[in-house]
Amino acid sequence: MKPGEHPEFFRFPAPEGRSRESKIRLDGEGKFFDHGGYVEHAKLQQALHTWIGRHPDDGRYILTNGYDWTYFTVDDVPFFVRAIREVDGDAMLVLSDETEEPLDPATVTMGPHGDLYLEVKHPSPDKAKSGPFRAKLTRHAQTQLGPFLDEREGRAILRTKRGEISLNSG
Repeated sequence: MKPGEHPEFFRFPAPEGRSRESKIRLDGEGKFFDHGGYVEHAKLQQALHTWIGRHPDDGRYILTNGYDWTYFTVDDVPFFVRAIREVDGDAMLVLSDETEEPLDPATVTMGPHGDLYLEVKHPSPDKAKSGPFRAKLTRHAQTQLGPFLDEREGRAILRTKRGEISLNSG
């Protein structure tokens, strides 16, 4: 049993001489920084993405590996859609934490600069990982929407097996 499975795990005090606050930051492009410097180690970047959660009491973003946890700063969203795969005619999201889930058009919104956002990680039994969370499609993922786009009356329509939505703003 990992300490993170204990019901009081997120209420335990920080180790002596340490704080639960960190200088770790996730920028708007999905890259981690620590104390202002880019986290260069690729495997650590990858691991940090898999440790993202939300504190069950105060809702702040945390990084937890099941043995310890810390708060961190999120500039935009905690998750990113890195790719979109077609699976049995439907759109499957490949997320920054290496998980996959179907695209739900009902949750898609367009940001002020044309970026697409959506909801991912709907509630799960793991309280620290409970969503939903907002995610942003990377530029690469947005280019992979082609098979799921139609045009109707001059409007771009995103359609999957779960529904459809107009991507035009206004």
